[in-house]
Amino acid sequence: METRPPNPLPRFTAAAVQASPVYLDPGATVDKAVSLIAEAAAHGAELVVFPEVFVPGYPYWNWTMNPVQGSPWFERLQRASVDVPGPYVDTLRAAARQYGVVLVIGVNERAPHSLGVLYNTLLTIGQDGALLGVHRKLVPTWAEKLTWTGGDGSSLRVHPTPIGPLGALACGENTNTLARFTLLAQGELVHASCYIALPVAPADYDMAEAIAVRTAAHSFEGKVFSVVACSTVSPEIIDLLAGDDEELRTLFSRPRSALSGIFGPDGRPVTEPLVDDEGIVYAEIDLARCIQPRQMHDITGHYNRFDIFRLEVDNRPRRPVTFTAPPHSPLPQHLTGPLTGPQAARPEEDA
Repeated sequence: METRPPNPLPRFTAAAVQASPVYLDPGATVDKAVSLIAEAAAHGAELVVFPEVFVPGYPYWNWTMNPVQGSPWFERLQRASVDVPGPYVDTLRAAARQYGVVLVIGVNERAPHSLGVLYNTLLTIGQDGALLGVHRKLVPTWAEKLTWTGGDGSSLRVHPTPIGPLGALACGENTNTLARFTLLAQGELVHASCYIALPVAPADYDMAEAIAVRTAAHSFEGKVFSVVACSTVSPEIIDLLAGDDEELRTLFSRPRSALSGIFGPDGRPVTEPLVDDEGIVYAEIDLARCIQPRQMHDITGHYNRFDIFRLEVDNRPRRPVTFTAPPHSPLPQHLTGPLTGPQAARPEEDA
């Protein structure tokens, strides 16, 4: 009788990118992303994770201005945002294919149906350039509600990839227990956590520590690897948003506002995380390390009571309008036939 060896779990190098966008310039930011993808691939990375809304940046004005002052900035962001599908996404897809990486990157996505709707969106792109996932952040956090509309459950998916089952959440979603469980229950083994630097947080809030705690929690609870990528605040962003306001300049320069790294299924960093500075964190991920910890705690398997607990997820796409017939169907015959009666124009009257 023929026996086959068990299918090996993937082992690969992951890269977490910590960088600033070229603020509100989608073309230059995508070019920067492509350059960083090439750099990561040259170091052997097969998975490259970028920050939340990397293209073309985060709406910090929501935290430092009142809504009236921030409205012109919303317009600037809307004009600089990304269409999905669209040319900027095509460039990112081509880069993933050229360099043979699985790519997760955050963008501001324009809605096709409304000029007032922007989504905080994570794109997951395969090694062949296929657009695997478009996840819209379910609930914008706090001041972010002035900019983004929430997504729906249709994008809470885990994608089969050559580097393993991959899921992704944006920033504060990584505190949403039910969203995280939804991904784990679909077999997630690699989790992309995408963040922004938050120097404008309350004074007693340590963003770097908060990112580390959330990432460790998901990795430990789910016995998965987490790749966390956070943006930074460049001097150019400070100049643009703070200008000559020294108080704001000091606020935007606040330390411990960003952390990127890679965490293992024991909840510990695989390598030293990067705090505040731009750079790329690399680490080797061996998914076989996810097996033994699950003998202890498998919250999507034996360490749960599904006879007691049940999670139901509405994964239907939500649209602003539903038609009972296709919207581009032919008009009824009585509206398209020749005019009769007094409304019918005579040929000589049209001459």
